[in-house]
Amino acid sequence: MRSLIYVTLASASLLLTACETTPKVSALSEPTYEQAQNNAFSVANYNAVSELMKRYPAAPAMASNAADGGTGAPFIIATLVNIDQLEQSSTLGRLISEQVASRMSQLGYGVLELKVRNGVYMKRNEGELLLTREIKEVASTHNAQAVIVGTYAESSTMVYVNLKVVNPASNIILAAYDYALPLDKQVHSLIRKR
Repeated sequence: MRSLIYVTLASASLLLTACETTPKVSALSEPTYEQAQNNAFSVANYNAVSELMKRYPAAPAMASNAADGGTGAPFIIATLVNIDQLEQSSTLGRLISEQVASRMSQLGYGVLELKVRNGVYMKRNEGELLLTREIKEVASTHNAQAVIVGTYAESSTMVYVNLKVVNPASNIILAAYDYALPLDKQVHSLIRKR
């Protein structure tokens, strides 16, 4: 009986020793360039812009003008804001706005780059926040046909995003699209203040 116990203990000891010498594989591997190129976050935002523009009444006429080289009056893209604190944004809100502007441009729409303009309300670490009373003035000054605004709301597992195309003269919503992003580590890191 004692010899069986010694054999069992010796076997267990060998197994534990073998486990210690096995090289450890990092649970967090670095992303590849291919993964970065095709990340789901950018794809979700680009798809949202495409869906938003399908709902915008002037989009088909504008697309045909874009094919002829003319993009018409530009759009202004405001920074997406936290739905619970409309004067606050985050890296997430600023990044989605940048991707909205990029996708709009890729689709052939004119987009006014506010970061190179004077007179737009630029709150430090927030982005281009357009308050209702400022929309008409900024749009008129820059001859914008519409303003794209948006909000995001964080839940325990998702971030819900809303995009709207707004007529700057009347504040009437011309098109809207809602979508959700998973609140994974990537999105969580973008939504937190640094």
